Amino acid sequence: MQDLSHHDDFRTHFVREEADLRRHPALVLNADYRPLSYYPLSLWPWQEAVKAAVMERISIVAEYDTVIHSPSRSIRIPSVVVLKDYVKPRKRVAFTRFNLFLRDGFCCQYCGATKDLTFDHVVPRMRGGKTSWTNVVAACQSCNLHKGSRSLRQAGMQLMRPAREPTTSELQGVGRRFKPRALHVTWQDYLYWDSELEA
Repeated sequence: MQDLSHHDDFRTHFVREEADLRRHPALVLNADYRPLSYYPLSLWPWQEAVKAAVMERISIVAEYDTVIHSPSRSIRIPSVVVLKDYVKPRKRVAFTRFNLFLRDGFCCQYCGATKDLTFDHVVPRMRGGKTSWTNVVAACQSCNLHKGSRSLRQAGMQLMRPAREPTTSELQGVGRRFKPRALHVTWQDYLYWDSELEA
């Protein structure tokens, strides 16, 4: 990487570059060369990637052909960067709407539908059911309305799989099944490097 000791001037200049440069996100890898997240994919705007490189927080492992310029410097926009310091994954997964949908593969846990998703308390709240990993599942509106405030047995329904708290690695595994809409050629080796090879 070039010496960018005058990075303040450089940074001020390159953020004024053409708007289409926003279309050059950088894939961010942890220090073990695995993405910080598969879904959503860990991406930084190119400005953040360049700033982190200037501050020597990352190493650039692949670049776009596009070059940005300052009055005295030129640099190719990073397409894949790796953190110099390892970021430990959280031991517990945050109980959020997105993570719950991700755990359930973005499909209804009663019928498998993938549209009009909402949430359902397996044991209804009015019957003492808690809002927790082990009692909330993704459900389509139709199944949610059909079940209402009844128990599974009363509604004649059953779960596709038990509701439980996922681990970070389990969510990463689910996330890998959802390929990103935009996939730059330089990202592929780092997204699927540990996939099982075909015989």
